[in-house]
Amino acid sequence: MNTSFKIKYSPLFVGTKKSELHFFEGSPSLDFLFSSKQKKIFITDTNVFALSSLKNFFSKFTLIKQEQIEKTSYQIFEYNNFPLIVIPAGEEFKTIQSVLSIVKTALEFSLTRKDTFCAIGGGVITDIAAFAASIYKRGASFEAVPTTLLAMVDASIGGKTGCDFDKYKNITGTFFPAKQLFFFPTLIESLSEKEFISGLAEVIKTAMLFDKNLFEYLKTHKQEILSRQSESLFKMIYVCAKAKAKIVQKDLSEKNIRMLLNLGHTFGHALESNAGFGKLTHGECVAWGISRAINLSKNLGLCSDEYFNEVQGVLKSFGYETSNVHPAFKDSDKILNLMKNDKKNHSSNIKVILQKGICKNLITEIDDEKILEVIK
Repeated sequence: MNTSFKIKYSPLFVGTKKSELHFFEGSPSLDFLFSSKQKKIFITDTNVFALSSLKNFFSKFTLIKQEQIEKTSYQIFEYNNFPLIVIPAGEEFKTIQSVLSIVKTALEFSLTRKDTFCAIGGGVITDIAAFAASIYKRGASFEAVPTTLLAMVDASIGGKTGCDFDKYKNITGTFFPAKQLFFFPTLIESLSEKEFISGLAEVIKTAMLFDKNLFEYLKTHKQEILSRQSESLFKMIYVCAKAKAKIVQKDLSEKNIRMLLNLGHTFGHALESNAGFGKLTHGECVAWGISRAINLSKNLGLCSDEYFNEVQGVLKSFGYETSNVHPAFKDSDKILNLMKNDKKNHSSNIKVILQKGICKNLITEIDDEKILEVIK
């Protein structure tokens, strides 16, 4: 059975007053994306372009040329005047050069601000395509077909766009929600184990923040989840999407409660940047960050030892690293320094999301000494 719901916002820009989320069971058929009366540019990466489940869609396009902006090489295809740009896969290509390659292609096909940028891919693609849409002629329409678990439960929802710069994760970007999002949970079946586990970290985060039942489900249905049973996939994706929708429609531009969604991310982004973009998955870093945030919560007397052990147990059961020092990057002082440049900080202290227990959340500022206690 297919289902839909809407997120409504106080619009930041024209065309950002709502997002429509559509969930589909069964194999993905994307031909409906050609039905728009406006022009449309499709954006994907080399991994998604090669998916057998999307072969019927992508095989319609013919290669026109290959282009390059600085070190980013990309391909341009066309079908019935619909351009498709294919960018190399990976976090290392989440750059302003990739964003500009999308803008350049849209200009070459004479798209107007009334036309649509359509991302088909994971979090990297949805972030950079939405960023390109938000700055193209001061704002074109944006829609997406998320293809990874991480994108379906988190990255594509709520309008955060952007790219990495220097050593900083998502330091350049905008808030620009998609008009429509199309979810096909069966696409998750083709993900690598590494990417699936990466997305699962965001499911655990959402359950800890907002849904006790989902947290219990994660504890008691490990095999069904890891074997990617369709019922488990649909449940996780739908519950997480609804939970995030409730938050972002209250606080689209992250002035207050939306910051809760960064549980584990201040630690995680610092690790991800220092290890080198693409060396660790986003979810691996977030999971480690969650373990550090709950350790900090315990040290401050906010949560019980029992809750700390429960969270650590869930993280370990899915194979995440939970030690103070992550083996991929052992320089705690560098991680601390990068945490200080997090976008949420407004003082010399570091803003973090902590917990008093399941679904009992706290946004607070912590000094360097307390942070170092859980990463050394």
